[in-house]
Amino acid sequence: MQENYSRLLTYAYNITGSYEDAQDIVQDVIEKYISLDHSEIRNETNFLIKSTINHAINFKNRHTGRMVYGEWLPEPLSFDNGENKLIREQTARYTLLVLLEKLNPRERAVYILKEAFDYSHQEIAETLDISIDNSRQLLSRAGKQLQHIQYAPDAANSTDTSILHQYQEALSEGNIPRIEELLMDDIRLSADGGKRIRVVKAVETGKSATASLLAYVYEQFLSKKAFTFHYLNHQPALCFWQGEHLYNCHILDLDHHGLIREIYSIVDPEKLKRLSPV
Repeated sequence: MQENYSRLLTYAYNITGSYEDAQDIVQDVIEKYISLDHSEIRNETNFLIKSTINHAINFKNRHTGRMVYGEWLPEPLSFDNGENKLIREQTARYTLLVLLEKLNPRERAVYILKEAFDYSHQEIAETLDISIDNSRQLLSRAGKQLQHIQYAPDAANSTDTSILHQYQEALSEGNIPRIEELLMDDIRLSADGGKRIRVVKAVETGKSATASLLAYVYEQFLSKKAFTFHYLNHQPALCFWQGEHLYNCHILDLDHHGLIREIYSIVDPEKLKRLSPV
């Protein structure tokens, strides 16, 4: 049972975007499995995977359109945290988790099973109780919306922190032209304050408007806070601390030239509580 836990947790997190919810889902699945008559269960692992995925899909259906200040963003995670039990190679990039929110839960599950776990369409059909043709259709629809984004990044890019230094320095100087130089023309900034923290703006787009908003937020809320550089969900992140508590985290998505095309600003304390300074 224990050897399946990380795998089940990874499935559930990729579908829900929440580590805590994924833990609850897997715990519930395991508890129900223990109470069952196992005489007719031929494959424990397959049974647990199927139960977890369908439980996660049902959970996602119930919690679509959550009310938050700003735009709902997934919970970021660090693989340097020993408490993180996810399988690193099979956990989606942060940008992909955000884009997966555009899909309905079943499309999301099919895409994850195919791209992260290399399931065949027959295996997906058996897991989700759908036809093989339906599996293919769901994957095709998901692929069109996700624009062929990589599931996980190239290993060579996962240790480069130079963009974080440039980004932090430009913010600290309030140098709007310098911030603009780091951004793509169609940059998009999304902010999630959760149920308690009001954000200045949920979404900002465009190089000039985004650079001005970043400079304002830094001056008003972040300038006196300590900061650290991290990689969260395979992507570079600048984190700001208020004492020992993480106050705000900017996760960056870069294009192949190293320009920033997306910034995800997480302020929701519930989504930051698992991250600790290293």
